[in-house]
Amino acid sequence: MENFLILFSIVSIATLAFITRILKDRRPKQDLPPGPKPWPIIGNLNLLGSIPHQSLHHLSQKYGEIMLLKFGKFPVVIASSPEMARQFLKVHDAVFASRPALAAGKYTAYNYSDMTWAPYGPYWRQARKIFFSEVFNAKRLEFYERIRVEERRNFLSRLGSLSGEPVGLRDHLYCYTQSTICRMIIGDKYMSKSDELQEMVDEWFLLNGVFNIGDWIPWLSFFDLQGYVKKMKALHKKLDSFHNFVIEDHLAGRAAENDVVHALLQMVDDPNLGVQLTRDCVKALIQDLLVGGTDTSATIVEWAVHEILRQPRIVEKAKEELDRVIGRKRWVEENDFPSHLPYIDAIVMETCRLHPVGTLLGPHYATQDCNVAGYNISKGTTVLINAWSIGRDPDSWAEPEAFLPERFVGKETDMLGSNFGLLPFGSGRRRCPGHNLGLKLVRTTLANLLHGFELKLVEDVSMEEEYGLTTHPKHPLNIIMKPTLPPYLYS
Repeated sequence: MENFLILFSIVSIATLAFITRILKDRRPKQDLPPGPKPWPIIGNLNLLGSIPHQSLHHLSQKYGEIMLLKFGKFPVVIASSPEMARQFLKVHDAVFASRPALAAGKYTAYNYSDMTWAPYGPYWRQARKIFFSEVFNAKRLEFYERIRVEERRNFLSRLGSLSGEPVGLRDHLYCYTQSTICRMIIGDKYMSKSDELQEMVDEWFLLNGVFNIGDWIPWLSFFDLQGYVKKMKALHKKLDSFHNFVIEDHLAGRAAENDVVHALLQMVDDPNLGVQLTRDCVKALIQDLLVGGTDTSATIVEWAVHEILRQPRIVEKAKEELDRVIGRKRWVEENDFPSHLPYIDAIVMETCRLHPVGTLLGPHYATQDCNVAGYNISKGTTVLINAWSIGRDPDSWAEPEAFLPERFVGKETDMLGSNFGLLPFGSGRRRCPGHNLGLKLVRTTLANLLHGFELKLVEDVSMEEEYGLTTHPKHPLNIIMKPTLPPYLYS
């Protein structure tokens, strides 16, 4: 009897397995993108190295321009070509315009209240409208040009005073962009806190770019195995203290009344707004402007200098254009771009191609099932656009690994989202709203560094990367800078 029961159990299990296999084979194929087989529990997280965009680039060489990974139990699609970027950012933009609810957005962005992490919906649309009407419209940018000119002249004068000494370019760039943005957004009385603010900005970009295990394996989130959430909470306290200090100053009338903070505070509890703007919302939007404007522009210029100092011919060609168009008696101004200085503009574009500061554009999130390029993408899938891979796509760029500004000379190349091979500001609904301001800062800063100084290396240039939400050179440059224009321009 016992043997019969054992035999019956074996036959039953085998029969069940056989039926399950038949039913599985009869199910319609899901037509999922190709990708590596995930491990139990961790999925494909083991394939991410210390420089994730490079790890994903190497995987795409095997699996193609669109591939499916699992981070923990969650599906993640990687787009690694201009065409796949177009599919997600234009063809199906509305479906993928939201953001995944990651810990960074919860703990460092006032519970997803900033433009970076807010889910797509009424609040985000209203915030974007506020940015365009109160910060980045043409009239406001023109109004603040005086500040940009003053800070740029101060920056160049400081560098001029250090003639013959090794200069840490990164520190000076960050100081300059931070003081410029701060004066535009919160006023000019907070520069005593500039070092503290820069430390917070650096940490914000680092923590907002990490792959936090708890985001992808939720039952491990309590343990905070990497310590990231603890750091996020500590950073939030410091940032919140700074934002409260700024807001209280403005409410008490101790700050200028023509800056962005003042404009935002006037909107708090405004009954005419579609979505109520709370004090925390104001702090989140201020934070967006401070961190975004300070870091990205400085980083693009830093990468450009890293590249051109490795190729003296580029420096010589740029200086020839500057001397011919600008002359030797003035600095480069915003209205000299882009038409009058095409080679300088080409250097900026080539830098953005080879060294996109957002190597993985902000993560996109599928709000419904969608078929993309013949593949089924399920609701809840996170999509990462690998701009670093796109800039190295051999089908789009000749000699993709070489830094060749000439590839852009004589061509009309869009940098604002319609050319999916060049996405420094993203594209579609989630395109960076500050692109015009960013280009003004980057173009004039780089042009004047080349126009006003002879740059001499103190050390070899390292092109190693340091990953974060923006990707910086791992080793900052020290440069000896010798002024080359008349002395009165540096005073």
